[in-house]
Amino acid sequence: MMDVEEIFLEDDLDILDIIEMGFPRRVYTRKQHFNDMDDLTFFKRFRLLKNTVLHVLELIEEQLEYPHDLNNSVSPINQLLTTLRFYASSGHVSQVADFMGMHESTACRVIARVSRILAGLYKNFVKLPQPEEIVHIQTEFYQIAKFPRVIGAVDGTHMKIQSPGGDDAEVFRNRKGWFSINTQIICDANLNLLDVVARWPGSTHDNTIFNNCVVRRKFEQGNFPNCILLADMLRNDTC
Repeated sequence: MMDVEEIFLEDDLDILDIIEMGFPRRVYTRKQHFNDMDDLTFFKRFRLLKNTVLHVLELIEEQLEYPHDLNNSVSPINQLLTTLRFYASSGHVSQVADFMGMHESTACRVIARVSRILAGLYKNFVKLPQPEEIVHIQTEFYQIAKFPRVIGAVDGTHMKIQSPGGDDAEVFRNRKGWFSINTQIICDANLNLLDVVARWPGSTHDNTIFNNCVVRRKFEQGNFPNCILLADMLRNDTC
């Protein structure tokens, strides 16, 4: 019978053999959710309709393509779906990676890459109304509640984040007790975004954000005469 030392020696030799040969690389089978899911299931998983996803893909596909298909590179559509699933699933990267059929590190790189590209589209879609658009927007708001002169509705919402750590971490803890970015959003009558301010820690009051934003200065400078913003969180001195 082999003694304990001989058993450990054999185990060590087996480990050395594995290291010398190299670990076999796992090849992931990419999921084809866009084609495999019905429309309702797809919307529940990714929070967008398939036609909307195709429209977004058309805007960014060239930036997502790889010059070659070595190493089982992720297709543009799956890069976009990975990112959308991450946005829709409370930020659990490991679960997103399993759902999409890829390694967690790959999912992290994909999400970061696509997010930067999507952020680059901000100025194309999020902008204050031009003078020729104002009357039309005011009319749409008036049709909702007979409230005149309105060109936008403003409010704040807390975007959940992980604790950033460090000495200033607690300033990101909001009044509900969790860490966030207090984000100010202005939209029109059709919920199209007109302006987004997403840089203030969760403990910041909505008034502080509005008082320091560019939109307030534009109103004070007379860029939007005979126009008002609707809000439920601003005191009289900031309306």
